Amino acid sequence: MEQLALFDTPDWCRTVGVFDLETTGVDVAHDRIVTAHVGTLDATGAVLQSRTWLADPGIDIPEGAAAIHGVTTAYARTHGTPAATVVREVTDALRALFAAGIPVVAYNAPYDFSLLKHEAARHGVAPIEHPSPVIDPLVVDKRSDRYRRGKRTLSVVAAHYAVPLDGAHEASADAIAAGRVAQALAVRYADRLPPTVAELHTRQIGWARAQAESLTEYFVRIGRIDPDDPIDGSWPIR
Repeated sequence: MEQLALFDTPDWCRTVGVFDLETTGVDVAHDRIVTAHVGTLDATGAVLQSRTWLADPGIDIPEGAAAIHGVTTAYARTHGTPAATVVREVTDALRALFAAGIPVVAYNAPYDFSLLKHEAARHGVAPIEHPSPVIDPLVVDKRSDRYRRGKRTLSVVAAHYAVPLDGAHEASADAIAAGRVAQALAVRYADRLPPTVAELHTRQIGWARAQAESLTEYFVRIGRIDPDDPIDGSWPIR
C-alpha cells in the first residue's frame, strides 16, 4: 500500500471504521448474513479494533455461496450465533462508530447496509436508516479514475492500489482491505477529494447516482436491461 503522507491527506482517512458482510446470496431483501466484520484502522492502515461474527442464518446456505466464503449450512448451524443476536450486535457496533463521528468504509456500501437493514427488520432490531458518514471505495475509485479499464471488484481494485488482500470473500479480510483502499485513494487523490467526511459523504450520493445513470445507459444500449428498469443509484442504502 502507498505510504500515507499524513499531512497531505484529508482528516477523514486518519481513523476509519470498516464493515463487510458475507451472505447466503445477493438479494438484499431476502438473503441472510453468514459472517460479518466491524473494526477500525489507524492512519497507517493498522488494525485498532476488530470483531468478526459467524451467524446461523436460519436458512440453508446455497452451495454456490458456501463455495465463495467457505461456510456451509452444517458449519453455521453447529458453530454460529443465532442470527438475531448477530444482527443486533453488528448494528450496535456500527451505530457506535457513527455516534463517535468515525466514518465507516464499506465496499459497494448499498449492498451491505441494505441487507443489514432488512435483516434488522426481520429480527426486530431497530435498523440504521441513514448510515453516515460512509466511505465507499467503489464509488470514489470510479469517480477518481473514471476511464480505467477492467473490473472494479475489491480484489482487482485492491491490487491496483497495491493493497494486499489475503483471503478474499472472508469478511474481515475484505473489510480491512476496503479500508486500506479508501486510505490509498485519499493519498493518491488528496487534491481532488473533499477535505471533510461530511462533504465526501454528500458528494458520494451524487457520484453514485451519476454512475448508475451511466451504467443504465450502457446496459440499455447493449440490450441487457429495459429502459423502464433503470439501475438504482441510491446510496449508501437502498
